[in-house]
Amino acid sequence: MIIVPEKEIAGLLTRADAFDAVEKVFASMSKGSAYNFPVIREAIGYEDALYGFKGGFDKAGMALGLKAGGYWPNNLAKHGHINHQSTVFLFDPDTGMVKAMVGGNLLTALRTAAASSVSIKHLSRKDAKVMGMVGAGHQATFQLRAALEQRDFEKVIGWNYHPEMLPNIEKVANEAGVPFEAVPLEGMVEADVVISITSTFAPTIMASHISDGTHIACMGTDTKGKQEIEAALLAQTTVFTDEVAQSISIGEAQHAIAEGLIRQSDVNELGAVINGTHPGRTSDDEITLFDGTGVGLQDLAVASSIVDLALEKGIATIVDF
Repeated sequence: MIIVPEKEIAGLLTRADAFDAVEKVFASMSKGSAYNFPVIREAIGYEDALYGFKGGFDKAGMALGLKAGGYWPNNLAKHGHINHQSTVFLFDPDTGMVKAMVGGNLLTALRTAAASSVSIKHLSRKDAKVMGMVGAGHQATFQLRAALEQRDFEKVIGWNYHPEMLPNIEKVANEAGVPFEAVPLEGMVEADVVISITSTFAPTIMASHISDGTHIACMGTDTKGKQEIEAALLAQTTVFTDEVAQSISIGEAQHAIAEGLIRQSDVNELGAVINGTHPGRTSDDEITLFDGTGVGLQDLAVASSIVDLALEKGIATIVDF
C-alpha cells in the first residue's frame, strides 16, 4: 500500500493540478464513464461531530475508492487541529486490493476551490471584474485564490457573519494585487461573480443582492437542511451542479425542488458544459449558478494525481498490507 501523509500534500499538489483533475472528472461524470456512490453522512453523537463517506469509480481515470472523514467543530479550540478531517483510500479496480492512503485535508480544500473555479471558467462572463465573497473562513481563502486566477478581476468585495474574519480574504486579495472592500450583503449587487462558502441552515443571499449577469457558486450546502441562498433566487437562475442527485437532495437545489419552484430537469451538469453538450451561459444578463455539493470522485481524481507525483518524486511510503 502506498501512503502519502498529510504533511507531504502541500509539496505535491498545486491549484493547477487540482483544477485539471476536477475539470476532467466532471467531464467523465457527464459522459457516464464515472459515477459516485451514495453519500453516508451522520451525526455520531459525540463531540458534535459529523462523519461520513464519499466514494465512487471513474472508469476513464481508473480511480476507485472513498474519502472518510467529517467535521469536528471543537478541534481547533480543544486540540489545535483544523475542524475538517479526512483521509482518501484508493483501491485497485482490477483486484479490489487497497492501493493507497492519502491525507485528505488540504486535498479537500484545494479540490473544493477547484470546483468553483471550474464553474467560473465555464459559466461566468468573460468581462467579469468584481469578485464577491460571502464567507471568510478557512475554506474561503482557498476559494478566492483559485477564483482570482480565472478572470481579470479588478476588485474583491466581501461579507461575513463575523466581520472580524474578513482580513482572512482581504490578505488573499492583497497578495494577488487586487483591492478589497468590506460591504453589506446588499453591496453584492456590484459583483460579477459571487462565491458563497458558509455553513448556514437559513438563506443569506437574497434575489435583491444579485444583479443580472452574475455567476454564483454556492459551495457550502452539502447536507440536508443547509441553505445559502433563497429558493426564489435559485429559481431565477440557470442551475448547474457537480451531480444532479446530490444537488436536489443535499445541495442548494433541495429547497427550490421542495417548494415546487424548479424541477430536477432544471438542474444541469457542469460536465455537460465542459464536454460541449450544453451551451452554458447564453447571454450577458443571464444569472448562472453552480451548486457545488462536493462529490467523492473529485477526491479520488485529485488523490490519484497525488499518488502518481509522490511515486515519481520518491516521497511516497510503500508498505506491505
